[in-house]
Amino acid sequence: MTDRRFPIWHPFTQHAIMPEMLKIERAEGAYLETPDGRQIFDGISSWWVVTHGHRQPDIIQAIKDQADKLDQVIFAGHTHTPAEEVADGLLSMTPDTLNHVFFSDSGSTCVEVALKMALGYWQHIGETRRTRIIVMENSYHGDTIGTMSVGERGVFNAPYDPLMFDVTSVPFPSSGVEDQTIERLEALCAAGDVAAFIVEPLVLGAGGMLMYSPDVLKRMKDVCEAHGVLFIADEVMVGWGRTGTLFACEQADVEPDIACYSKGITGGSMPLAVTLCRSEIFDAHYSEDRSKTFFHSSSYTANPIACAAAAANLRLWREGDVRDRIANLVAMQTRYLSRFSEDERFENIRQTGTIAALDLKARDEGYLSSVGPRLYEFFKARDLLLRPLGNTVYVMPPYCSTESDLDQVYDAIQAAADAFA
Repeated sequence: MTDRRFPIWHPFTQHAIMPEMLKIERAEGAYLETPDGRQIFDGISSWWVVTHGHRQPDIIQAIKDQADKLDQVIFAGHTHTPAEEVADGLLSMTPDTLNHVFFSDSGSTCVEVALKMALGYWQHIGETRRTRIIVMENSYHGDTIGTMSVGERGVFNAPYDPLMFDVTSVPFPSSGVEDQTIERLEALCAAGDVAAFIVEPLVLGAGGMLMYSPDVLKRMKDVCEAHGVLFIADEVMVGWGRTGTLFACEQADVEPDIACYSKGITGGSMPLAVTLCRSEIFDAHYSEDRSKTFFHSSSYTANPIACAAAAANLRLWREGDVRDRIANLVAMQTRYLSRFSEDERFENIRQTGTIAALDLKARDEGYLSSVGPRLYEFFKARDLLLRPLGNTVYVMPPYCSTESDLDQVYDAIQAAADAFA
């Protein structure tokens, strides 16, 4: 008999312990609304994508205007104004060494594109020995086969191990281990067979909101540069102001060879992603030999409506007060985290820009900690969307969040410690 209890199979959801989904009817600013009018504070920006707030007026108007003109066109052999506006805007906001923009539609796919660009580059210039990819322990880069391969091996991808290619890792540069990370990277790059090093700059997201310094990021880039290894910055989560600057690499004065941006690129309104690269990488694929074509696409590459949303977002960054609102949110997060500095029920209290995280001491720790689902339900009952990574509670709200919003959040975190620590 066909089981029709769960006709919709939800992502990262174990339906056996979460049989009911909370229906959302509307959203505005930092809040979601259920059909019965219940207001829920979106403390994780709906999986880290919503930057300015839900239904930001300029972005929504741009979507409406574009839908009246052009909804979709194949991007192979064609172009359109919204895509050109996004490309021009990105190239003016990113390092001068990044000269080409390749569109895709999600964080996973833009990282997959980056990996293919890197490997294609070395193959096309004749350095066929460079095939190894170096990654950082505890990293997460997506859920396609390629992006799972460069992420931490574990609960997220164990069933798919036969499909994944081998990579080599360096230790996460936690306090006291930074030099070991650099030494390991140096030794690997010196071997001469490394194509690229891929890293989440400053904050490892799904790996537990693990944070490291701009100095380490700079040192890793210097090692790659010394050995001619391509440096891929996966800024899917940390880009668009999350770390306090437009892009995380800015804080280390790092210019990546390949950069991946998604999530906040449309302010969280539409799916879109881009991969930017240096001219040398594009040039390696530029040839009258059609076999050197960069063979990657999706049907909706550079969808005009999504690009219109992104173009409106870029205008907000150029002309609006986004940076002031980010600075205000950073300061508020710092103040609220200080509440827990002497609370022995928590450990590893940390912040990078607008991202705040702390670990609730529990009998079992990590992503599968038994306290994770209980914390989620505890917060949901208090009209808060917080989705702990096991025993790690993090707060990553939209930039329009107010002090009263964060009052609710941090009061609930303290109450959760009373209940579960």
